[in-house]
Amino acid sequence: MAALRVRRVDLVKRRLLVAESVTEVNGRAVFGTPKTHQRRSVPLPRFLVEPIAAQIAGRSGDELVFTSPGGEVLRNNNFRRRVFDRAAVSVGLAGLTPHQLRHTAASLAVAEGANVKAVQRMLGHASAAMALDVYADLFEDDLDQVADRLDRAAGRAAADSVRTDCVGPDLDAIAPSRRQHG
Repeated sequence: MAALRVRRVDLVKRRLLVAESVTEVNGRAVFGTPKTHQRRSVPLPRFLVEPIAAQIAGRSGDELVFTSPGGEVLRNNNFRRRVFDRAAVSVGLAGLTPHQLRHTAASLAVAEGANVKAVQRMLGHASAAMALDVYADLFEDDLDQVADRLDRAAGRAAADSVRTDCVGPDLDAIAPSRRQHG
């Protein structure tokens, strides 16, 4: 997110385009491609649209969305020490890392029924198999969810058949000579 530029934020479609990364090399911020060298689109939940809109208001397309207090590139170590770690401790999550938020996003997506291909694209994994390998434990409860969904579907089908008149053929409408007895 430190490399996210304003032009790569689409508030209408609610998407962030991850097309660039920034790493610190010998004390310098070096911009490059994401580790997979592939751009990816990340969904932006509705509850974040307004705060992101406020964050980018009045900025040009080439400006970074998130910067240091001085308007420079966010440096991971400084951000962690000055902001992230303190915030994590303040909410009782000492030791939380920014990378764990990626796992949280994947967990929430899976819990809300996102398919593995959507999770794969969101995380920028090269394949769905990679996403499954990394996040397989998140899908463990899926079998219970599948069973629950099948139960609900069966319940709806049973309820529909009770509520629906004339389910099946109207035997009185079939000519007596064509009815099969027996």
